[in-house]
Amino acid sequence: MAHTDHQTMRRVLRREIAGTIGLLTDEHDFRAMRRYRSFTFDDHATYLRQVEDLLKTRALQGIHTTVALFDPQEYAEYCAAKDLDPDVPAHRTRFTAELATTGPTLPYEGQPLADLVPALVDEAVRQATWEYAATLLARLGACATCGEDLGRAAFARASDLLVRILDTAPPGNRHLVCSVTGTPETLVAVLHADQTANGTPAFDEAEALEFTTVLALGLATHSPGGLVMRTTAQGAPDRIYGWRLRRDGLEPLTAGEVFDAYCTDVESGDLISPESGVDYSEPPHLGQEEGEGPRPGHHH
Repeated sequence: MAHTDHQTMRRVLRREIAGTIGLLTDEHDFRAMRRYRSFTFDDHATYLRQVEDLLKTRALQGIHTTVALFDPQEYAEYCAAKDLDPDVPAHRTRFTAELATTGPTLPYEGQPLADLVPALVDEAVRQATWEYAATLLARLGACATCGEDLGRAAFARASDLLVRILDTAPPGNRHLVCSVTGTPETLVAVLHADQTANGTPAFDEAEALEFTTVLALGLATHSPGGLVMRTTAQGAPDRIYGWRLRRDGLEPLTAGEVFDAYCTDVESGDLISPESGVDYSEPPHLGQEEGEGPRPGHHH
């Protein structure tokens, strides 16, 4: 009886322990791990099936699992920095546990691995984009004339613009895309803002932080770029409009420019059919963006 009670308690405790699985999402990373003798998988497809079966089993047992993106190069650098043997499974477990707090992760909620893998890769790209943009902003330093922190001022300006864009948007769910080129890499950030019952937008704070950082970098470096908004509301056509980045602000695109951007093949330059039920239009007035009163940011 006492033995059974102990087994029951262990099963209960097991459900209280959250776990993290480091996932090798592509064939290249999988092959890189095969150089370790303790990594016994020899086929990536089989490995993915086994991971999915394990995730399902843990979910059925009521155990929460976080899936992290496992990068073999980062793992090798981690082991070298800490003087660890990378061919020891316990060290992979230790690295994976740290990924749960520092790296791109997603909770397993019963979704097929075919859906989870691209979402995890997207999360990794999003985090890398934010880290890269934030680093470049920090490197801008202080203004030689007034001493103001250029990155911080640009972030304040971008935050103000984002608030105005959301405040002036028509009712509905909003999908924003900001792209900045010449930094030297092209950076793209996406923000989803769904309308709540009381009309205020609801969005993921991490997504908003990345979006604002990329926009701030474009403003601070005067890089070519643009911002496009798509709103979707029940019973109304989707509305698409946008701006191009101009120095420390945004310049509205005409309806024709928005139409051309969406109805021209990027590679061939040929015209493509516009989407049905979509209104390509000019953006609403943003207020201070057009010079009405003081605005945050760096000015001389």
